[in-house]
Amino acid sequence: MNIHDYSHEHSLLSEYISRLRDKNIQKDRHHFRRNIERVGRILAYEISKTLNYRDKAVSTPLGVKQCAVIDDNVVVCSILRAGLPLHNALLDVYDEAENTFVSAYRHHDGSEEEFTIEVEYLASPSLEGKVLILADPMLATGSSIITVSEALKKLGTPSHIHIMSVIGSTQAVETVKEYFAGIPSDLWVATVDDSLNPAKYIVPGLGDAGDLAFGEKL
Repeated sequence: MNIHDYSHEHSLLSEYISRLRDKNIQKDRHHFRRNIERVGRILAYEISKTLNYRDKAVSTPLGVKQCAVIDDNVVVCSILRAGLPLHNALLDVYDEAENTFVSAYRHHDGSEEEFTIEVEYLASPSLEGKVLILADPMLATGSSIITVSEALKKLGTPSHIHIMSVIGSTQAVETVKEYFAGIPSDLWVATVDDSLNPAKYIVPGLGDAGDLAFGEKL
């Protein structure tokens, strides 16, 4: 797996990440979602550089020009609900992409610190031979991405898997890298934090991305 960590690069990504982390700006859900989408569009552009292209003759009002267009079949998969802003960003960029939706959540059995990842809903086309982009804003332990990847295996083998996250932990990056070893894959993460708290949330992170984007859940 190739790791693309933009933690140490100064760009618009670092500007948007600072806004996502700011607990005062977070109070505005609309702007929180928009900032996640902004990060998603930048990472989607970076992913586009790795895709396969073909030449296409395009007619203009004054002639014909050979243009490079994407030759891969792209499938965008978001992990509900926190992944929806990233999903929207990806569809803004890959507007002809197919879509996969997975409902995955932490199931706690009497302890805030111990949990399993449960998948309850999955809607997807065939993934055989396609480029799969998995979008999950917070890569805390890597468990969600791995569980979802296991659930998707019955739908075919993608030609390449891209994982997109806004913030990851050092632990999760290593876990995901190990799981995808030998599989054509890339991890794209805007920034990486070193620590997890006992409840397995990224520290300093930004909090619960789903709650901040859509409101607290019961």
